[in-house]
Order: sequence, then C-alpha cells, then structure tokens
Amino acid sequence: MTRLSVEMLAADSVEPITSAGHAQLGIAVLAGIAVIVLLITKFKVHAFLALTIGTLALGAFAGAPLDKAIVSFTTGLGSTVAGVGVLIALGAILGKLLADSGGADQIVDTILARASGRSMPWAMVLIASVIGLPLFFEVGVVLLIPVVLMVAKRGNYSLMRIGIPALAGLSVMHGLVPPHPGPLVAIDAIGANLGVTLALGVLVAVPTVIIAGPVFSRYAARWVDVPAPDRMIPQRPSEDLEKRPGFGATLATILLPVVLMLAKALVDIVVDDPEHGVQRVFDVVGSPLIALLAAVLVGMFTLGMPAGFSRERLSRLVEQSLAPIAGILLIVGAGGGFKQTLIDSGVGQMVLDISEDWSIPALLLGWLIAVVIRLATGSATVATVSAAGLVAPLAADMSTTHAALLVLAIGAGSLFFSHVNDAGFWLVKEYFGLTVGQNLKTWSVMETLISVVAGGLVLLLSLVV
Repeated sequence: MTRLSVEMLAADSVEPITSAGHAQLGIAVLAGIAVIVLLITKFKVHAFLALTIGTLALGAFAGAPLDKAIVSFTTGLGSTVAGVGVLIALGAILGKLLADSGGADQIVDTILARASGRSMPWAMVLIASVIGLPLFFEVGVVLLIPVVLMVAKRGNYSLMRIGIPALAGLSVMHGLVPPHPGPLVAIDAIGANLGVTLALGVLVAVPTVIIAGPVFSRYAARWVDVPAPDRMIPQRPSEDLEKRPGFGATLATILLPVVLMLAKALVDIVVDDPEHGVQRVFDVVGSPLIALLAAVLVGMFTLGMPAGFSRERLSRLVEQSLAPIAGILLIVGAGGGFKQTLIDSGVGQMVLDISEDWSIPALLLGWLIAVVIRLATGSATVATVSAAGLVAPLAADMSTTHAALLVLAIGAGSLFFSHVNDAGFWLVKEYFGLTVGQNLKTWSVMETLISVVAGGLVLLLSLVV
C-alpha cells in the first residue's frame, strides 16, 4: 500500500466513530491507558500487544462499534509504519555498519587521544552525542560501556564522572533528535517539518546535554562515589578487525543525513518557492528517506570497505541489523493505531476543547501527558506515540516552528524519571554495578534533569520563534 493510499484511508476515517460525550471519552481514555499500563507493568505483556488490546478497550469504553475501532487501528498502524518504518530500518543499518566496522571505536579513540583530566567528561558527552545520532539508545549503551569502564579504570576516575556524560549524550539524542523512533513518530503524528524539528532539536539538545552531562556528573560523583566494577572489560567490536575506517570519513558519514535534512530546511526558508529548481532538488535529497539511504550507501564504501568487509559480509550485516528492530516497528505501528483510534473516537477534539477551556499551553500539555505515560509504562517510545496521538489536533493551526517544538516537548516529557519499570534503568544498573538506590540518585535524576531542562528550553524558544 502506498503512503498516499494510506493517507487517503486515514482521511476517510476522520469522521468520529462514536458520538460519546466528553465525560465518557475521558473515562475511555483513562481506561485504555490503564489497560496498557497494567498489561505492560503487572502482566509483563509486550508493548505491541498491550497497545493493541488497550486500543480495542478504548474503542469499547468510548462506545464505538468494534469493527470501526479495528479499521481505525489498522489504518493508523499502516500509516505510521509507512511514514517511519523505512527510516527506522535505514537508521538501524547505518548504526550496525558504524559499530561493526569499527567506525564508532575510531571516533572514540580519536577524541579520547586529545582529552585528559578535566576535559574527559566533556569528551565523553561529545563521543556519546556523535555516536548517538544513528544508534538506538540500547545499542549505544552496549557500545560505549566498554569505553566508559576502560577510561574510568585507567584514569582512576569516579565511574559517575565518566558514565553520566555518556548516558546523557545518548539519552538526549534518543528523545529529541531524529532519526530516532520517538521523534520520528511524533513528527509523523503531528505533521511537523523534520528539518525544522532536527534543527531546533539540536539547539535544545546542546545546553540540555551540557547541564545533564558534565555539569550534573560532578554532583552525581559525590552522591555515588564508586569505581568501575572489578570485572573483565567487555570486548570492543573492532578488536577482531585488522583495520578500520578513518575518523574523518566516519564522522562525515554519520553527519551526512543530518546535513542534508538541515540543508533542505534552510532552502525551504530562504527560497520558499515549491516550484523553484533548487528547492525541488533539496526536497528530494533532503527528504529523510533519501538522506538516510545516501548515508547507508556511502557508509558501505567509507566504513565497510576500509574495514575489509566483503559484499557477502555487508549483505549479512544488513540482514542482522533488521531483525532486532522488528519489535520497535511493531510498537511504533501499534502506537500509530492507538493514536488514530483516539482521533477517530473524538478524543483529539476533546483534548483540543479542554486545552482551550483550561488555557493550558499546548507545549506544556504535550510534555505533561508524555510525563504521566512515561511514569506509568516506563517506555519513552510508548509515552511519545501516545502523547503525540492525544495532542496532534492542537498542531492543526500551529506554525511550522511551533509544531516542531510540540514534538520536542513530547520527546522531553517521555524521558522523565526513569525508574524500576524501565528496561533502561536495569540496563544501566547492571552494567555499572549499582544498587537500586544508587541508580535512582544518578541515572533517574539525570533523566529527570534532561526532561525538565529540555522542556523549559522548548517553552522559552516558543516565545521567540
């Protein structure tokens, strides 16, 4: 099914599938979210199944015919996967290529060779931010853990002084900067401009990562003064390679899609003529699909070939990179189905009416909804897709910049206070050898700081752009 046909189906289903009042719709939303939360947290059901069942529960509580609720769900799922599925897949291929070729290790070693003493936390946040652009958060953590442990042990640093900046860089990229799944889904749901969102996301990310990374790590190291765990440092991906790509080529490959998408956004602003030849060219080369596809193809030559990868190995690498994202694609798609059911049942209009009656700024409302769902489910991705679905109607009359800021507000809210129901919480705890209390005082506080600082910066930007 083409993207156009999916969008036509979505347009056909905009007519409310129920005539329920605000009170019943409000109860339906709470019930649907409660079902999702209980299934994920209490019964340990996979988020894809939880979102699917929760969507049907939402439709039932809203009084919608089950067949129409199913149509809304499948239409939203198809539209979302059509919009972001290929981008997530291309991002996964680029990330796998970066890790397996030794390109990520080359960036790490080059930056660390020029850093020492007080500059080391700043070097770690720079490394994590650059590597975090094309990598999923969990992959970035696994990739950087050996480096964090090695630097902390050899330099006799507190683990938190080195680890917190690295985690902050990865987390900020994950929540605020495309092509990560959360921001991509929110952009698709809200109809925001990807280039503008990327530019503003980087603008918000820089001060956020500085405050939550190198600055906060000073305090985290005092609260939890622990050395690197006394165990064997995990093997790095490039240790088995005879050679690996150069620093310049690796960095250029990582930044290529970012540069192309930002260039498109800049041309759209400067030229502002859809029929102009230059703008039409950049509309193509700066589109997310072409930008990421170009980076993947270039990466095969700049990363794969210098590492000595044969065509057969590159083919296996692509195949191996796609398998782990099946769950992410299904969660994202189910989130899109949940979003479409919210809209078609009239919940979107209800949220619009409430925001007008209560005079709650749309950006603050998006942040708050994402915070609540994040605290309840522990999943930043579920929080993002659910919040984006609820507040999407608020973006209808927004400017391009404010729609992008709404995406960032939701992304910021989705990172709030990671705790025991978040897989990332346990990943960090086990790798760093911390107690639950120590992890709450470091990792959880860092995530909350990212959420609050980024949300505050988004609100400030909304006053000037």
